[in-house]
Amino acid sequence: MRKIIAVAVREYQAAVKTKAFLVMLVMMPVFMLGGIVFQMTMGKRVDTRDKRIAVVDCTGRLFDVLAQSAHERNTKHIFSGGTQIGPRFLLERVAPSCEDLDQVAFEMSQRVRNEAFYAFVIIPADVMTPRGTQGAPESEDDPVDDEFTGGPAAAGGVRYHSNTPTYGDVVRWLRPNVQAEIQRVRLTAAGIDPDVVETATAPVSVDNLGLVTRGQGGQIVQAQKADEIANFIAPFGLIMLMFLTVQVGAAPLISSVLEEKTQRIAEVLLGSVNPFSLMMGKLIGMVGVSLTLITIYLGGAYVAARRLGYGQYFPQHLVVWFAIETVLMVTLYGSIFIAIGSAVSDHREAQSMLMPAFIFLILPLMIWPTVVKEPLSPFSTFVSFIPPATPMLMTVRQAVPPGIPLWQPIVGAVLVLITTVGCVFLAGRIFRVGILMTGKGANLRQMLGWAFRG
Repeated sequence: MRKIIAVAVREYQAAVKTKAFLVMLVMMPVFMLGGIVFQMTMGKRVDTRDKRIAVVDCTGRLFDVLAQSAHERNTKHIFSGGTQIGPRFLLERVAPSCEDLDQVAFEMSQRVRNEAFYAFVIIPADVMTPRGTQGAPESEDDPVDDEFTGGPAAAGGVRYHSNTPTYGDVVRWLRPNVQAEIQRVRLTAAGIDPDVVETATAPVSVDNLGLVTRGQGGQIVQAQKADEIANFIAPFGLIMLMFLTVQVGAAPLISSVLEEKTQRIAEVLLGSVNPFSLMMGKLIGMVGVSLTLITIYLGGAYVAARRLGYGQYFPQHLVVWFAIETVLMVTLYGSIFIAIGSAVSDHREAQSMLMPAFIFLILPLMIWPTVVKEPLSPFSTFVSFIPPATPMLMTVRQAVPPGIPLWQPIVGAVLVLITTVGCVFLAGRIFRVGILMTGKGANLRQMLGWAFRG
């Protein structure tokens, strides 16, 4: 045991006392937070140049409404703190013949290509007529193309044409203004007061709340509004921290073992310690590195959440279970990485052997959104008991309301512990043979033979 501790201390110090570790420790949150800040900053850097939009209004009734809405937008809605944050939409009435709209669309498209206009809108003369009276299919099963959507334009629909289909601000502004005015005209023609309809169809808010509770004095405590973003960020942050901890704490074991093997350092070490003690010392040292990362990052996140009023999303029992699951996960994958490092001769061979292990490591990242959505579903419960995925998915299920029964994380931890002990045992048998092997690296079949036959 003394030798295992000595190896563990040496591995831990070798990892945390390097400049690379300190740089990584600082730069990882900087990159993560910097990415968010960068996206927010870049999101404000939009092209504020005016966009000239031609309007072919064959009804003769919609252009003035759109021009008034555009003027209001250009003077009020694109400024923040006196700074312009969006482009002005400058509408220009174009009055060609409306008899052949396809020819009109082609001619206007040429003008857009020549940069005379940014885009153009065609409003057919029959746009005021409801579709049901135009001979269009009324069944929901019939294929009717909606305005502003992909595919050919629907008969009687407003057409918006541009050479930049990825820019959707014009469409998002145009759609409600066109629809509101057309609905007003249709209601008036039918003898219905549009103001009455607007009042009757006013939207009703639906609040997403938790459950009502009873306080210590017997009074009813009203439910709090659910913060969907916070409920999403908490499990996402925990699962990503767990993934990064494995990457930082366990993955370097391959390089460490491979370096000692190729430079014959392992032969010297094995003169004073047996292979299993050497492997266990390396594992314990990397677990210490992982605990250091957890203490710094999760501790900082916990304190920040408490100060910002989000402490309810990081309860103490969740932090404890996260630490337990992460230690088991690092030990599990660390033993696999040590076995791979001892069985290969160079990094190229190691990369090919790592693929199956990384599949199991990445798989929880692919299915965790489904687990977050329904944490108590049979599927979520089942996949969270599959040992390679248990640490991540069980933590995700614990991080979202309403939580899970206590027996589930306990059983999950026991399953992971049994799997980890088995992997450590088999990895030790591979390490014992592979660490002294020279020349060509072993393949998967040989590694399995060493693991199960000794």
